[in-house]
This record gives sequence, structure tokens and C-alpha cells, in this order.
Amino acid sequence: MKIEEKKPPRVYEAGFEDKETISDCGNITLAPDEQVTFLTESGGEYDVTRKSWGFYASPSTNGRLARFGLRAVLAGNRLGRCFVLLVEKGHEDEFQKYIVKEKMYIISWLDNDECISKLQNMVDKKGN
Repeated sequence: MKIEEKKPPRVYEAGFEDKETISDCGNITLAPDEQVTFLTESGGEYDVTRKSWGFYASPSTNGRLARFGLRAVLAGNRLGRCFVLLVEKGHEDEFQKYIVKEKMYIISWLDNDECISKLQNMVDKKGN
């Protein structure tokens, strides 16, 4: 693993309605089969694992990620772009306000077996 800290961080604005300032603090380069874990103050954990073919961008959304206090959701924006977002449990109201403010929409929560089954049924019906 190689960590490159950006000093000072690259700062930019993001969002459509109320611009927010984001600080890009660094880069992490992983070799295949290496993993990094990001932690929250409340004990949440988010793993990213590099494979030879790409990345596992998350632990299982309806397993380990949920146990770590994070809820995965597939959301879209006004430009038709899709994002996998992680919402800390207990912060759903704050997330909903953000979604409304940015004129985003929730496609599906990805953090429980019922949601996963609905998505799987959609895929099965299309024959993919």
C-alpha cells in the first residue's frame, strides 16, 4: 500500500443547490488483495479491497456493512448519474434532507435482504 497525503488538500465545491466545500486529502494505491478500512467516530467501518480485476468497493451491503452501522443506498441525480451512498444509521433524516435539497432520488436501499430480493427478482425477470 502506498499513501500520498495532499498538503495542503485540494479544495473544491460540490453540489447543485447549496455548494459544499470538499477537501481531497490524499491518495491510497493498493496492490491486488490489499484492503483499507475507513472508520467513523461512532464505530462504523467501510472496507475497500483491491483485486487483480478491480475493486470490492464495499463489504456486503446486507451483511458486514449493515453490522458496521452503515446503510447502502443506490441513488440518482438530476443528470441521470447513479451513486452508491453510505448512510450512517441514525442519520437517515439528515440524509433525506440532503436528497431533497440536491434533487436526488433513491432507486433502492441495498442494506437488507428484502431490498436485495426485489432487485434480484427484477434481474431474473429480464433473464440476465
